[in-house]
Amino acid sequence: MRIISYNLNGIRSAIRKGFLDWLATNPADVVCVQETKAEKENVDHSLFDALGYHGYWFSAEKKGYSGVAIFTKHVPDAIFYGNGIMQSDAEGRVIRLDFGDITVVNAYFPSGTSGDIRQTYKYQWLDEFYEYIADLRKTRPNLVICGDYNIAHKEIDIHNPVSNKKSSGFLPEERAWMDKFLGSGFVDTFRNFNQDPHRYSWWTVRANARANNKGWRIDYISVTDTLKDRLKSATIYPDIVHSDHCPVFVELES
Repeated sequence: MRIISYNLNGIRSAIRKGFLDWLATNPADVVCVQETKAEKENVDHSLFDALGYHGYWFSAEKKGYSGVAIFTKHVPDAIFYGNGIMQSDAEGRVIRLDFGDITVVNAYFPSGTSGDIRQTYKYQWLDEFYEYIADLRKTRPNLVICGDYNIAHKEIDIHNPVSNKKSSGFLPEERAWMDKFLGSGFVDTFRNFNQDPHRYSWWTVRANARANNKGWRIDYISVTDTLKDRLKSATIYPDIVHSDHCPVFVELES
């Protein structure tokens, strides 16, 4: 099973920039996207059908905001829209698909960059998501958590940790949550295979940051340690440009 996680920063914009052409190269069996900023009826789904992808969308109530979707060549055994938590579901942040003994959760974690109110909600969401995942593991122990986590975990995951130590996305409390989450029995799949610095998945659109590789690694595919022995590879694709993010990839034995 080849899985990609990709924040598109607007699926319609990404399509105009060649997203469907890239999907036609068959980059993965399951493609989890975040920040669709659209509803399913806003996009011509026959284009995805022609490529062999079934699409499952969970959009925000607010038009043009947030939203997640999964495009998959494997028909899932079950689909769950949302995580049952009111505000998270209103913002279209979580969708879950079950494939055999593997469960894929696609999540768009909140950002706190717009101010204290959203940063406070981000902490609330992180706590709620942690409990949701802990409960889910009781019945579905083999989890793949794809998404834009909006957190750079360690200093190696950000181009300038010193100047960003007070920036949302690299705050001590956020990084401590990542420690707790991964420490609860999850594997950061990219770091399982690659310890190199300067490997990022998001770049600000300002100051030519992407060309100069001044980025953050905030997009992850994490798996429960029950799947660690089934991991085959993981990587990041910085040269794929349909968004201010790039895709991250994992392959595991299904």
